[in-house]
Amino acid sequence: MKKIILTLVLMVCFVPAGFSARFSQLEEATIKVAEDVGKSVVSISSVIKEKIGGQFYFGSPFEGDKNDPFQRFFEDFFQSPPQREYKRMGLGSGLIIKEDGYILTNAHVVSKATDIKVKLADGREFNAEIAGSDPKSDLAVIKIDSDNLPAANLGDSSKLKIGNWVIAVGNPFGFAIENPEPTITVGVVSALKRYLPALGVRRIGYDNLIQTDAAINPGNSGGPLVNLEGDVVGINVAILTRTGGYQGLGFAIPVNKAKRIMDKLIKGQEVLYGWLGVSIQDLNQDLRNYFNIKKKEGVIVVKVYKDSPAQESGLKEGDLILTYNNKSIKTTRDLVRMVTETEVGQKASLLILRGGKEKRINIKIGKRPKDFSEVKKSTAKGEASFRGMSVKNITPYLRQQLGLEQEEAVVVVELEDGSVAQASGLQEGDLIKEIENKEIKNIRDFKEVTSSVKGSCLVKTNRGYIVLKK
Repeated sequence: MKKIILTLVLMVCFVPAGFSARFSQLEEATIKVAEDVGKSVVSISSVIKEKIGGQFYFGSPFEGDKNDPFQRFFEDFFQSPPQREYKRMGLGSGLIIKEDGYILTNAHVVSKATDIKVKLADGREFNAEIAGSDPKSDLAVIKIDSDNLPAANLGDSSKLKIGNWVIAVGNPFGFAIENPEPTITVGVVSALKRYLPALGVRRIGYDNLIQTDAAINPGNSGGPLVNLEGDVVGINVAILTRTGGYQGLGFAIPVNKAKRIMDKLIKGQEVLYGWLGVSIQDLNQDLRNYFNIKKKEGVIVVKVYKDSPAQESGLKEGDLILTYNNKSIKTTRDLVRMVTETEVGQKASLLILRGGKEKRINIKIGKRPKDFSEVKKSTAKGEASFRGMSVKNITPYLRQQLGLEQEEAVVVVELEDGSVAQASGLQEGDLIKEIENKEIKNIRDFKEVTSSVKGSCLVKTNRGYIVLKK
């Protein structure tokens, strides 16, 4: 026992000189970043006006004349209370990017703000105005009336690697803490190209994020993620948490993306995103087997929108997109990321698979529309069935509820537990548009096509393709 204790003591006492030196270098670099970059980080508080309540129509179970007394009763009973306006405080951080008062932050920090105040690290306070905001990327630039400010050095996020040491700088809880100097937390780059979907209070999805275990807490949003050289490599934007506090999963927008967007915001230009005009779907194993695709590559085109760049280029529903500008496409997010980062008006080259043969298509990237409507689910009862799914024709009422215009299909209204249809991934509310490349406009088409199907079949829905096994 005495020998074990003595060995431990010797191990503690005789730390290798090289390790000690490296630790000292890390400590010195962290101190320098805190001193230098900290001068460029500001605290932001904003007054945000929001409206709650208002009429929202859930949809009536009584189809027919709007003057029907039951219809009027339903509308009166289920309408929401009148809209009311209230104010709330927004807190966040920002980064001085130009000496003449331009500050980069997150759009959600200043969105809908009527009054924005900025406190510098030296304690000075300024009123700020929004110079430009891009909700899709969650980035905004605000402006204060000052000059000779300490602007941060923006680095190159493309050089980041998993395991690189990084420092998160910001103002957690903002103006609630009297000391205006920002705080720092230290960690490493945990992962790259992370995706966060729109869930809960997070109303937008984020793609291509930097993940770090450097603690990011409420109020850190908009602050910089910095490497040990003091170069900004990201803009802190979100955490993944069950409690609302830090749990080791922080995320930042790569600074290369931020640089492209902030330059346009400062110039007062609209931030445009590339668009093909297609709805696409990942290939699961069933689809790979059906199309005889051996590698994890390609996405399938579910829908080509009218008058879109895709339609003009000749892209068709059912095509498999394998590469974009000679870069392999493995998931839908790969293609979306590449397209949105392409300048509007530029031409791109697609390698597609159609009818078992590869084909090259050149397409001029268009401007992404601002809004897309989402199909709502239906809870009606079915009139025909096949392999565990019940479907119904689209009535005028269902067409209104689903937000459809001239769409022709049948609606999945019920799925039998444990059925082939349920196992395939179909959901209630899906539209069945094609079976084995044969168009389904109504129940009659549905019955006619399904009566001749023997083995596995390819089904096209509004959400994509699925293979329905026997």
